Order: sequence, then structure tokens, then C-alpha cells
Amino acid sequence: MDTARLSRFVSGLWDDEIVPQLVEYIRIPNKSPMFDKDWVAHGYMDAAVKLMETWARSKLSQLPGATLEVVRLEGRTPLIYIEVPGQGDDTVMLYGHLDKQPEMTGWADGLGPWTPVLKGDKLYGRGGADDGYAIFGSLAALLALHEQGIPHARCVVMIEACEESGSYDLPFYVDHLAARIGSPSLVVCLDSGCGNYDQLWLTTSLRGMTGGNLSVQVLEEGVHSGDASGVVPSSFRILRELLSRLEDPATGQIKPKELYVEIPAQRVEQAKLSAEVLGADIYDKFPWVEGMQPVTHDLAELVLNRTWRPQLAVTGIGGIPPLESAGNVLRPQTSVKLSLRVPPTLNGAKAGEFVKQLLEKDPPYGAKVSFTLEKDGSGWNAPALSPWLEQAVSDASQNYFGAPATYMGEGGSIPFMGMLGEKFPKAQFLITGVLGPHSNAHGPNEFLHIPTGKKVSMVVAEVVARHHQQGSKA
Repeated sequence: MDTARLSRFVSGLWDDEIVPQLVEYIRIPNKSPMFDKDWVAHGYMDAAVKLMETWARSKLSQLPGATLEVVRLEGRTPLIYIEVPGQGDDTVMLYGHLDKQPEMTGWADGLGPWTPVLKGDKLYGRGGADDGYAIFGSLAALLALHEQGIPHARCVVMIEACEESGSYDLPFYVDHLAARIGSPSLVVCLDSGCGNYDQLWLTTSLRGMTGGNLSVQVLEEGVHSGDASGVVPSSFRILRELLSRLEDPATGQIKPKELYVEIPAQRVEQAKLSAEVLGADIYDKFPWVEGMQPVTHDLAELVLNRTWRPQLAVTGIGGIPPLESAGNVLRPQTSVKLSLRVPPTLNGAKAGEFVKQLLEKDPPYGAKVSFTLEKDGSGWNAPALSPWLEQAVSDASQNYFGAPATYMGEGGSIPFMGMLGEKFPKAQFLITGVLGPHSNAHGPNEFLHIPTGKKVSMVVAEVVARHHQQGSKA
């Protein structure tokens, strides 16, 4: 393989075609079904699928025998399915998603979720890095191999449209396409993060996730606070008390031991190494207000907190009027949306049921308390890397980043990984991504770091080629 030639090819393809395609993709407000119940009627998801489908089809002639189908199961989000023939009996699966998180507030002047803006090496807008680039990066890698006549195994590309809602449609597609997919021996996922933009980061684990809507009701309607306060318990105070069953309000630590697992020794050591590489960048990447501090200055503990320990975030609130509309009223109810990250090896469904029982039992003062589960995705812990993959990753990181590969867990979830780990227990996994410092996926000012997108595409090409070489030697 001529790595310099491969670099030129991939970089040129990104500059000439992929970045312009991502600019148009960012304009499409194709929010995931959880955030757009009328996604079918709005047609934005179909527009995003069409954009990617059109570009991908324009490249199939450069991948002899390749086929593309937009698979649509009744009542479910669509899925783009591409097969690229290869040599040997092995299969490589390359995965990504095209649905997006909602707008979020706080975008800087001139930026917005559906307003693509190029500033230097960064492309701002929702979904470019999470995870619109995946189909383009995956095909760029395969096109680069064909440009040099380098053999690879049969490749299957799957791009779903439900990941940000928990991938609840994906199992049906995996079952529907099972005979066509086969048994991948290598799975490539480009939907993860990176600790910095200086080297390749391999994701070793992903936390699971559960959560839903917690509601506390004390009255049928609001009443004068001067009349009721001191007589009617505040729904907000009761809600605080309930949350304290789950989370220590002073430290943020999750209280129930049932939501913890024993952290594998290797992951502890990898966390320490990641902390040495990143230093204060572990927390400096966040947009702190002046004077704020992280929960601890033990860097390795911060890594473990965000990768292997349960943590709670309140991501939405209901029943509370905006400040300018708030009168002297004791409100009838308060609701919050809870997002609980759980350890990679904890069962997400069981964790959700545990939390529901914890919050609903023995409601204070007899208040009407309900916790409606919305999410129950389990996490994932990577199998040990085969020697060939470990060496391939190391070489590719040096070839395209000029620095060693680094290994770290991620705090977010990719539900598909846990599913694949169960279905293909012998598969090797290359999980990486472009979501590095300040890229702010799901939040305001999200951006794609274009040089990292290019280099990740190059790494995928080399690893897929080495995968075939390894199979040929077997």
C-alpha cells in the first residue's frame, strides 16, 4: 500500500465531494423520531437518505459489483444497505447513522443547528460529526483501496436512522437482513469520540443508558402560594427528595450499589494512560463558566467517572413557567426528564426497572409519582484485540496521525454495538470517531474537525486491507 497516495486520494475526495455533501446534509433538520414524532410527514429523514443515497450511487461504478438498497420496513425508519464484493470468505461491517439530535439552545452568533458554517478546519452544524460523515468516510476508505487495486474482504455498509432514539428499529433490520449480512469478523463503527485530534483513539467500552420522565403531582390545579405554602407540599421539593434516593446531591455520586459494576483492571490501567496523555484536557475541553471546577482533580478518576460509573443528568423540565410568566402560584406538578448513564456491562433494561421502582415506591405525602421509562439500552465492553488488529491500528495511527494509537472508553452510548457483540461474539471491533474536544455533539456549536475525518477514513482503509491480509494467511 502506498500510504502517501492513499492520503492524497482520501483528502482530495473529502475536499471535492464529501465536505460539500455534508454542508447540504447539515441543512436538513432530520431529527430522530424521539424528537420529531411527525418525522414521516415532515419528510426530512427521507431527504437525508436521498442525499446520501444519491452520492453513494454515483460511486458504485468505482466499486465493481457493489449494490445499494434503501430498506424500508413498515412503520420503521429507513436503513441504507450497501454491499461491496471482496475476496475470501470474511465480511467486514461498517456502521453509522444519519438521524440527528434536536436543535438545543446557546448557539453562537452566526451558527445554528441547520446552518452549515465552515471556519478553517471545522464544519459547524448538527449531525456532520454525529454521524453524517460515516457513510462518506466508509466509502472513501473502500474507494481508496480500489484506486490502488488493494484487495479487501466483502464489505457491508449499514446506515440507520434511529440511533439517537436508541436504535429501537435496528434489531428488526438486522434480523430482516441476517442472511445477506452473514457473520462479520470485523465491525467498524465511526460514531464514537476521540480524546484529542492528534492521534487515533480506539473506543474500548461504551456506557449504557436508561431514563425517562419523572413526574410529581400534588394538586389538580395551581393555587395561590400565600394560601397553600406550608400546607401543600411543593411538588418541586418532593421531586428533589425522590432524586436524592438516586443521586447524592452533594457529590453527584449515584447511591444504589445495584447500578455499579466491578471495573476491569485493564480498563483502569487504560484510564490512567489516557489521563497521562490528555492531562487537563480531560476537563478543559468543556465550556466552563469562570471559577467552575471539575468534580475532582484526579484525572484517572475523571476518566473512569465518564466511562465506567453511573451518572445522572436532568435534561428537561416541565410544569414550570418561564421566569417572565411565573406568578405567585404553588404549582400542581413538576416533571423532569432523566438521563442515567450506566456502566458498560450493566443490563440497561434491568437498571431502568430498578430506577422506576426506586423512584415510585412510598411517595412522600402520598403524592402522585410516576416514572415513565423511555430508554433502556445496555452498554458494551470490547473484546480483547487480536494481535493483527492491534498492530494494524498502531501502524495506521503512525502512518496518518504521526502518533501512537490510544485506548479509552466513552461515556456515550451506541446501542448497536451491544447488539452486535451478542450476535457476533467472535468479531473484532474498530470503534473510533471524530468527536473530540469542543466538538460538542448534541449541544450548541457542534462541529466536525475535517482533518480528523480524513485521517479516520485513511485508518479504516488500512485496517480493512490488513484484515484481508490476515485472513489470507490463515
